[in-house]
Amino acid sequence: MITRALASLPYEIIEDEDVRIPLSDGVRLAARIWRPAGSESLPVPGILEYIPYRKRDLTSVRDSIHHPYLAGHGYACVRVDIRGTGESEGVLADEYLEREQQDAEEVLEWLARQPWCTGRTGMMGISWGGFAALQVAARRPPSLGAIVISSFTDDRFADDMHYMGGCLLSDNIAESGTMFGEATLPPDPALVGPRWREMWLERLENCSLWAEQWLWHQRRDSYWRHASVSEDYSSVQCPVLASSGWADGYSNAVTRLLANLDVPRRGLIGPWSHKYPHLGEPGPAIGYLQEVVRWWDHWLKDADNGAMDGPVLRTWMQESVPPSTSYEDRPGRWIGEPDWPSPRVEPLVHPLARYRLADPGEEVPDERLTVSSPLSVGQFAGKWASYSAPPDLPYDQREEDGGSLVFDTDVLTERCEILGAPTLRLAVSADRPIAMVAARLSDVAPDGRATRVTYGLLNLTHREGHREPQPLVPGEEYSVELELNGVAQAFPAGHRIRLSLSSSYWPLAWPPPEPVTLTVHTGRSGLTLPVRPAVEEQDHGFAEPEGTPPLSTRQVSAPEQRWTVSRDLIGYHSALDVVKNSGTIHYDDIDLDISRDVRERYAWVADDFCSATAETAWTVMFRRGDWSTRSETRTRVSCTPAEFVIDATLDGYEDGRRIVSRNWHRTVPRDLL
Repeated sequence: MITRALASLPYEIIEDEDVRIPLSDGVRLAARIWRPAGSESLPVPGILEYIPYRKRDLTSVRDSIHHPYLAGHGYACVRVDIRGTGESEGVLADEYLEREQQDAEEVLEWLARQPWCTGRTGMMGISWGGFAALQVAARRPPSLGAIVISSFTDDRFADDMHYMGGCLLSDNIAESGTMFGEATLPPDPALVGPRWREMWLERLENCSLWAEQWLWHQRRDSYWRHASVSEDYSSVQCPVLASSGWADGYSNAVTRLLANLDVPRRGLIGPWSHKYPHLGEPGPAIGYLQEVVRWWDHWLKDADNGAMDGPVLRTWMQESVPPSTSYEDRPGRWIGEPDWPSPRVEPLVHPLARYRLADPGEEVPDERLTVSSPLSVGQFAGKWASYSAPPDLPYDQREEDGGSLVFDTDVLTERCEILGAPTLRLAVSADRPIAMVAARLSDVAPDGRATRVTYGLLNLTHREGHREPQPLVPGEEYSVELELNGVAQAFPAGHRIRLSLSSSYWPLAWPPPEPVTLTVHTGRSGLTLPVRPAVEEQDHGFAEPEGTPPLSTRQVSAPEQRWTVSRDLIGYHSALDVVKNSGTIHYDDIDLDISRDVRERYAWVADDFCSATAETAWTVMFRRGDWSTRSETRTRVSCTPAEFVIDATLDGYEDGRRIVSRNWHRTVPRDLL
């Protein structure tokens, strides 16, 4: 939440609500522009945010907090809907396509030519917008002087919502449902006039089945390598300010950019979910927009303002907390690292002993420990990324640990802080050719409650890389390495650090085709913790959040949010049901009502690994006066031992009458997954 909404800014601003940007193929993209009054005679740098989430309504409140703020500090902020979304023409067929990036380059070229622009530009964004800015930066458009990115990745296969460690994430299905819903929404007739129906029908009749596209690529092929900056970090030649949150799924990319880019760069990781840092939840949110203005002033206006002073990485060292699916604030402190990787972070190896994490250097016998996890392990895992903060964070891990191999340290006699990615080396064998391992690191309090700190996944057929997976030979021992997500976490004296290993982690990740028994050889296995010693350091904190007052909206009907785990002990049916209903919201400035209902269901029966199903359904309604539309999209993914089965429907309604109805039934072979 913005604690200080600024009504007074250094520059008076003007707003152009709907500007059309022509592209070389005749398509026109819709833009909303905020810029300083008088910039026609005193031009300013231009800032582009380029996303598919509807500038007119669905992101308008968020946009109204930061774009007028930046414009009021001397920038022309241009918020563009990607081709096929909002009021932009065309069809959105998939994410991060070559055409999308070409469009962005043309928009930047158009922006740099405007009489109110100095010809110098930047890009900013969160999530898709962060992806877009980083990917376009790698193409080196001549006007682009710097980027500011949040919640993004540089590796579309290994570290995105689709796959993790070669395992299929349920977020792959959930987010395919999100984009299936988003890509089939109509433009607003108030802006495009009578053409709105023609544009909407084009989207409804030509939209893609996103789940099918993403499931056809189960290994790191050219589809994922395209637009993955990790393929060539040297392609990025402009300064980068990168941020994310420890409760987000995208925090790893910040430190990878710090380690691999050879440009001026700064990193910031807070306790947040999938939010801009000035809106960060869990708190504390920070004065992020002040940092962004300083960054743009330095790189786009040549101000000597110390934007590059201080640590390369500033991050929130999280204190111990009881397990909860949501937190209003995370206790901790801001710390700084002058370089990354940090020379003062020491890797300490804890050998795996019999149900113990042994002390570094301790000799342990080589023992064989086995685990065959029930499908219920993972029901308290939360989301791969916490998108909306509550209630999608992991809950108490004790039930999960009942179906896992558990290794605890002795009770800590002194405080231990870690910063970075723990790594796990395993000597392991499996009794099936396709198997996975999920590794969880938890903070165990004296009363036994276990709070998950971080985790990692590995499809063991991907043990030698993601491009050419190979089946396991049942019973053969393999040496594998698994990197857990990076984290900054303090473990107090009196607590224990726990490593838990399971052979499934549903519904966060899709289970193997059949139950698997893993055998772990303790003497040749170990957990490496990145330990950060206590150091004398300066205050690396931030100012309070600022922004301009958000657009006015009114809650017409109540929202509903549920996260329910259920078990039927007669038929052994189990499910996780997620409801995200925003109710009806009235947007005062455009006199529009929007209702949005999103439902996800992840179900299974007993320990039948091929009973797993994932369903997502979106219903979105727009209403103004006598104009009313509704779009309904549903996707269901199930499986057999050999393939995934996708069933999907799309229905579009105008004034309560269905005008388009489409159905899909597809099968995709399982590729060692």
